[in-house]
Amino acid sequence: MTEKKIYLLLTDTGTLFTRTIKFYTKKPYNHASIAFDSELLETYSFGRKNPSNPFIGGFVKENVRTGLFQHAKCIILSCTVTEEQIKDLKQFMQQIALQKHCYKYNFLGLFAVLVNKPIQREKAFFCSEFVATVLHEVGIVQFRKPLSLITPDDLRQEGCFELVYKGSLNNLYNERNSSVSPCLAQSV
Repeated sequence: MTEKKIYLLLTDTGTLFTRTIKFYTKKPYNHASIAFDSELLETYSFGRKNPSNPFIGGFVKENVRTGLFQHAKCIILSCTVTEEQIKDLKQFMQQIALQKHCYKYNFLGLFAVLVNKPIQREKAFFCSEFVATVLHEVGIVQFRKPLSLITPDDLRQEGCFELVYKGSLNNLYNERNSSVSPCLAQSV
């Protein structure tokens, strides 16, 4: 069975909304996305549907080369998975994408994390809750706490992931354009 890699992108975009989250969490990264390729062309999360409005959110395919991500600080983590797990991941993602109009951003869940009280809402996720759910559903990670309490920092500390890159996304893409391998652009 062929093995593949998936990637987690954890970012700090520096927006007012993310600075507010960071104020409470005291952690360096406050947004989580999952990607199926090292180029981060197929990157998914729950976040802003409209970049200028943090209060309209849901399932999104993110373009991490533009907008809020351009000057984001980030880390990229990778995990080796099987071909079957990749197939299951993509199928899970496709099901959500087909019904994305039914899904909402879980703002209430963010507040629940602050008081450490799990709240599961049907068809509602915040970014790291979504990533954790995807990883859990296909058997990649079994978390020790409720998925509705998983933060980007919890994902960062998960043992099956390796640190691939740490720095700014802008620097990563500038280095890529100078023909450096995308995920080996900067040694950690």
